[in-house]
Amino acid sequence: MGQWISLQAELGNFQQRRTIYIFALKMSFAAIILSIVLILALLPVVTWLGLLPMPMLDAIRLGVLLAWFIGGTVSGTLGLLAGYAIHNLAVSRAEFERLSRTDMLSGLLNRRAFTAALETVSGDASLVIFDVDRFKTINDRFGHASGDAVISTVSRVFSDVFKNGDVVARLGGEEFGAIIQGSTTADRVARIEETKALIADLPIPVDGGAVKITISAGIAEISGRRKAEAVYAAADKALYLAKALGRNRVIHESDWLNHMWHRRPIEDDVHANFDYAEQHRYGNGI
Repeated sequence: MGQWISLQAELGNFQQRRTIYIFALKMSFAAIILSIVLILALLPVVTWLGLLPMPMLDAIRLGVLLAWFIGGTVSGTLGLLAGYAIHNLAVSRAEFERLSRTDMLSGLLNRRAFTAALETVSGDASLVIFDVDRFKTINDRFGHASGDAVISTVSRVFSDVFKNGDVVARLGGEEFGAIIQGSTTADRVARIEETKALIADLPIPVDGGAVKITISAGIAEISGRRKAEAVYAAADKALYLAKALGRNRVIHESDWLNHMWHRRPIEDDVHANFDYAEQHRYGNGI
């Protein structure tokens, strides 16, 4: 019975009450038809054995009447009970699935759901990885509650900006990811720059006042022939460079390649910081 209920929850949308009533009605009719068939099959046997105290025609009428009233009522009631059981199971399953894909603090998708979405992207799109600059300093100075307020505020901005086919998630800590679809690469980069500027101008209430923060972003292009792991690695490298060059920057993977190709001796200090950031990024909260 449990397996059957699970199957019904998967095959039908039992989150709607209308579906429950239709399900109970179908069960009632099925039970009535089955009862009538059984009555018609058993009546000749009962008559032959001499156990029927009334004529055959009257017995058939009584059997059909009882099938409609008793069989229909009982099966309908059982159908409603089973329907509500399936409804509760479907709602619980849907809620569990939502929670398993959602980051509780930000309300955005979590890393697991974001990775799954990245694997299914079709067509040209951009992957961007954001990181809140100097987030560890905010936690140390104002407390973790203020850090949570920063994460929540940034998440709301991302939810408002990235929609209509875009995917946005909190990847962990102060790091966020977004898959931006549509338009050209230049237009997508422009949207990211606008988002960076929007966050930089937004005061965030914390204990003892308000703070303004900045974000850094690394961008890589998604294409049909490119593996998701390669796209993610390219965006991550671009983000590292944005951090090393002073934060509050948006770096496209092409900028990272050009920067490395045209690297000059005068830039050695910057690249030393970049290498250090790449090795110690999470531990130092850059």
